[in-house]
Amino acid sequence: MPRHVVVDGSNLATEGRSLPSLKQLSDAVNAFIAENPTDLITVVVDATFGHRIDAKEVPEFEAAIEHNELVAPPAGAVGRGDAFVLSIANKVNAIILSNDSFQEFHPDYPWLFDEGRLVGGKPVPHVGWVFVKRNPVRGPVSRRATRESKAKSSGGAVDNRKASKAASLPMPVPSAPPPGAVLAQKPSAGRGRGRGRNAAAAETAAATAPSPVAAVQAAAAASPNAAHVNQLLPFIAFVEKHPVGTSVNAIVESYSSHGAYVTIGDVRGYVPLRLMAEPAPRSAREAMKIGESVTLVVVSFAASRRSIDLAVPHLSAAAITALASEAEDAEAAAKPAQRTSRSRSKAAAKPDRSPAPAAAPAAAAPSKKTAAKKAPAKKAPAKKAAAVPTPAVAPVAKTAAKKSATAPAPKAPAKKAAAKAAPAPAPAPATA
Repeated sequence: MPRHVVVDGSNLATEGRSLPSLKQLSDAVNAFIAENPTDLITVVVDATFGHRIDAKEVPEFEAAIEHNELVAPPAGAVGRGDAFVLSIANKVNAIILSNDSFQEFHPDYPWLFDEGRLVGGKPVPHVGWVFVKRNPVRGPVSRRATRESKAKSSGGAVDNRKASKAASLPMPVPSAPPPGAVLAQKPSAGRGRGRGRNAAAAETAAATAPSPVAAVQAAAAASPNAAHVNQLLPFIAFVEKHPVGTSVNAIVESYSSHGAYVTIGDVRGYVPLRLMAEPAPRSAREAMKIGESVTLVVVSFAASRRSIDLAVPHLSAAAITALASEAEDAEAAAKPAQRTSRSRSKAAAKPDRSPAPAAAPAAAAPSKKTAAKKAPAKKAPAKKAAAVPTPAVAPVAKTAAKKSATAPAPKAPAKKAAAKAAPAPAPAPATA
């Protein structure tokens, strides 16, 4: 008897992409049929699949729906396409081809954990589609659904007891760093005379350039009461193994108003709407489904909150470049502030050796000198005027005519000044 396989078409069409592609789904189904030619294939897509694919693929999609090559759940179906896929597989005891773990349906379909009931596939460059058996991943959604299912089956209510006050306190900061961590060097006190503590700390931080792990530890020590997304030790281990630009496999955990939270092993990450697709979707539900496995790229870390920002692969390079340029601009803006703080600290530390009262005599000295210079200037005309008649009395009668012929016109005021300064009757008879 041939084996029946139900294909989660929406999941395979969106593998490694932000929006589904009908061509990618066709390639995956054809590759699986080539490897398993005797299997019966049923391809199921979401009810919104035709609205999210490229407009050029819409006619081909509508033709496939008319010929029953693709099956869509009825409008308003509870659980959307995932519940429809599981219902078909449960009815005919089929295998499911999907990369989703169907966490919210674990209590209702425990056969998902049977060996060989779940098969995953990914396109590999230069190879094509590769299919492997996989086990569903248990996460917070699976645990919550299982707990609620057990409470309903036992006839009791769901345990909604509040946690103790100690459970809401922040995680304690470890006293010792993890093995292999590189700690930032502490700034040495008293380096140079006249430097303030802030200037010395800024210079040490700029020279040492601590590692991401050291930055995480410093941020944890600076804000012990902040709201942290992840615990300290798992977050530090993730930072060491997955630097910025690393590709990771994550599982969509929940939605938020501006993105979606994903789980990567023991840590949680965040994918904002602007890094899910281009253009950004209106909500995270349009690009990701809870419980599905997605491939993302680490874009940045927020050490103060222990958060991890991720992006889809084709938007990660632009996001990393933009964050790097913002960091460079912030560093360039911080350099003048550091220089200003250093100069202020030097000016504050430098002693003022010039006494304050000495400024008053220094300002008064120029006024006395100018007064001394101006006094001879007033007396100079009188001395010159007094000296003018002396050469006029000395010459004899022979040179009187020559001097009278060559004498300049301005001598008359000089004689008047001489007459005012000294008595003129004595030289008058001699010249005559």
